Amino acid sequence: MKISVTILTKNNEGILARTLDSLVDFDEVLVYDTGSSDRTASIARQYKNVTFREGPLIGFGPTHNVVSSLARNDWILSVDSDEVMSGGLQKEIFALSPEENTVYSCPRHNFYNGKFIKGCGWYPDRQYRLYNRKQTRFTDALVHEQIITKNMCRVSLKNPIFHYSYRSVSDFLEKMEKYSSLFAEQYAGRKKSSPCKAALHGMFAFFKSYILKKGLFLGYEGFLISAYNGHTAFYKYMKLYEANTKIKES
Repeated sequence: MKISVTILTKNNEGILARTLDSLVDFDEVLVYDTGSSDRTASIARQYKNVTFREGPLIGFGPTHNVVSSLARNDWILSVDSDEVMSGGLQKEIFALSPEENTVYSCPRHNFYNGKFIKGCGWYPDRQYRLYNRKQTRFTDALVHEQIITKNMCRVSLKNPIFHYSYRSVSDFLEKMEKYSSLFAEQYAGRKKSSPCKAALHGMFAFFKSYILKKGLFLGYEGFLISAYNGHTAFYKYMKLYEANTKIKES
């Protein structure tokens, strides 16, 4: 089975080499860059199995579907630019003899400050990543996109992919800004919001992460991640409230 790996990138020079090193045995790795200003492009072009393309980010779901349509193979493995495939997962995938109507998930292990985070909603974190583009695709969601699994046979793989999404507090702030804006864009005029709703969502997100999801037991990392979850929820709904207000006034 030939597989095309698809990766969306933007300013990922810090970890991209580790990501691509873990994928050198795949038939094609299609890196689709959405506007990097760092060394992302030059790093990607060093790998013989990498096809490098550039284009706009039109929302994560739609962009994933654009990239999969550019791949050479029908079997698509979607990998984030801050993820590193384990050797065990690669062997498990190469040993498959899949049917076309099957989608495959793998466990994702999330790390921060060199620690495997087993709380705050970061664990367990199973992700559907391997699919046949003739049978399914990503949703059209601008953020929190997923592979459509309805009416598909779903198989769980055992070995993990490693996720290194955040290296500093600045990374949390940058992603909060991006994801909250995409959320507001996606739901503007379609979902109600208010300052009160924003505050309630923010407080509950922190409580859920820190207490219910056991961030309390993870020290500094647990508190930081829980605070990030709370602030992100708050600003998502504040930006949505602002967007809805502009629609009403126009």
